[in-house]
Amino acid sequence: MVYRFRPEGVCSQEIVLDIEGGIVQDLKVIGGCSGNLQGIASLVKGMKIDEVIEKLKGIRCGFKSTSCPDQISKALETYKKEAM
Repeated sequence: MVYRFRPEGVCSQEIVLDIEGGIVQDLKVIGGCSGNLQGIASLVKGMKIDEVIEKLKGIRCGFKSTSCPDQISKALETYKKEAM
């Protein structure tokens, strides 16, 4: 299932997740720090949703209260509430 999420408080404009059976199959982040986000996308492929949330939740970007990784965790939490 493809799930789209609009992040807040960060440079990225959209997070697109492909999730099957509670496993992240693919992640694309539109906008933001391209190289870093491609690396994160590669690392989370094949991981369980809860593992990704645990690793990324609470990460901050500079003086911001959130970051693109934190927003990915929020996208997954929202997905869990809506789809599971």
